[in-house]
Amino acid sequence: MRKRQFLKVLFALAGSGSAAACLAQGGERPVEWVHPYPVGGGSDAIARKLAESVGAQMGRGFFVSNKPGGATNIAAAYVANAKVQGAMVFTGDFATLAANPHLFANLPYDSAKDFAPAGLYARYPILLVVSSKVPANNLDEFLRWAEANPDSANFASSGVGSPQHLAAELFRERTGLKMTHVAYRGGAPAVTDLMAGAVSFALMDASTVVPQMKTGRLKVLGVASPERMKHFPDIPTLHEQGLTGFEAFAWQGMLVPAGTPRDVVDSLNRALGAALASKAVIDFFANIAVEPWFSSPDEMARFVAQENERWGKIIRDRGISLQ
Repeated sequence: MRKRQFLKVLFALAGSGSAAACLAQGGERPVEWVHPYPVGGGSDAIARKLAESVGAQMGRGFFVSNKPGGATNIAAAYVANAKVQGAMVFTGDFATLAANPHLFANLPYDSAKDFAPAGLYARYPILLVVSSKVPANNLDEFLRWAEANPDSANFASSGVGSPQHLAAELFRERTGLKMTHVAYRGGAPAVTDLMAGAVSFALMDASTVVPQMKTGRLKVLGVASPERMKHFPDIPTLHEQGLTGFEAFAWQGMLVPAGTPRDVVDSLNRALGAALASKAVIDFFANIAVEPWFSSPDEMARFVAQENERWGKIIRDRGISLQ
């Protein structure tokens, strides 16, 4: 049902007004890029880089408006209630579109009706990392250690219901390990405690972990992707180490308010694709261990529906809730 509703909104855009008219709404009004996370983080830096590049592609001013809090719900509600078409885009991600509809009993927005996709733009690989105090250097050694030491097999995440938490729950399901979850308010404090040995391991996004890899205070055992990362080819996949088909990653894409004309969506998508293909953006992503990931609006709609179903099952099966 959720997938049909989402696609219905998407296809309805095709019959709307012209892109030129919509983009001219409010004269030379700049486009507000609403971002659900604080200023200064990695995803904020990406939004600002893309806003600059997409704006240059379209000959239109873009500015980033940070509205953090509420597990992205504050920003999502702001966009859902704004009723602005042609002068607003929104960072849509795993939380808003795949997890929150299952974590919260009551949301101030409907992820299937209030937004329309304009295209995916970022994939955040997730790594299995362990404290240097854990005597394991690969997946097999870690699994044997965790089975023998269940009281010590505690894992960190950046928060309940985060991609890192749910990736670890999937890992628990696939391996059968007895594990204790320790939730933090963000990835940085989680990694700090991991390096100190206060927690044993985590499935953490590469952009948070990579700056700490050279300290020697944590070990990267594998990446939860089908293929090795382009810029870190020495990190093996969990799949090739025996956890067949295991895949988990965080992601982000561009959304627009529902009702935005389809030709406007297509214009934004073309500009987004050109931005992601530019050397400046490719190099920027590589420096923070994030992978550019471009899709059409239709492809994003299908992907979001699949993610919603996949992670909704994990959330229900584990009884995870934020309300």
